Amino acid sequence: MAKKIALVTGATRGIGLETVRQLAQQDVRVILAARDGKKGAEVALKLKGEGLDVEALPLDVTDAASIAAAVHEVERKHGHLDILINNAGVMTDDGKKKPSEQSLAVWRQTFDTNVFGLIAVTQAFLPLLHKSSAGRIVNVSSLLGSVGLHADPKSPIYDYKVPAYNVSKSAVNAWTVQLAYELRDTPIKVNAIHPGHVKTDMGGEQAPMEIADGAKTSVALALIGKDGPNGSFSHLGQTLPW
Repeated sequence: MAKKIALVTGATRGIGLETVRQLAQQDVRVILAARDGKKGAEVALKLKGEGLDVEALPLDVTDAASIAAAVHEVERKHGHLDILINNAGVMTDDGKKKPSEQSLAVWRQTFDTNVFGLIAVTQAFLPLLHKSSAGRIVNVSSLLGSVGLHADPKSPIYDYKVPAYNVSKSAVNAWTVQLAYELRDTPIKVNAIHPGHVKTDMGGEQAPMEIADGAKTSVALALIGKDGPNGSFSHLGQTLPW
């Protein structure tokens, strides 16, 4: 059987890079998408040196022309796409400011990547996913996107208010539900995941999870069978509150 074709955005470091590695280790041909094309090519070459089937693709999720060029290249080279993992994300909040004090520039920059970029990439690649016999879309969200937990004084994230980032991930969760509903009668499944609090540039060295573990949920949802979930929000198999 032909290998599945997967594309991972924001994939030159951290959880994205590890997701590429773990998918390739599962005999998937992985397209490593990166805003910095040169960096992406360097990272892909290193993974190839590990014996992994990886190719690089320049893709800036905030740039319409870049997205269109990426879709054209994937269609030209592969004709379809089996897995899309929307991993690219930013956290630009000013940690010294309250929710009401965050600038509109911070909100716009965060949503441009985390929400609008994610939706734009998904919309652009959806025709290629429809050509797959079992398309999978994984949206990398965060526990910090849980409205229920943010409203609960007893929850572990109640006092962790990084508003632009948190609300952008709430929007990603809501988008996931909407798209999953649209595609419910197709072979495509759409799910949101929380990777965990991971030792990345964003998560910090004090985070309790290693990067290898942070990629596991994305990989698992990318490889689910026809009886797998659709429109879910989970972490390592555990359903999370919206």
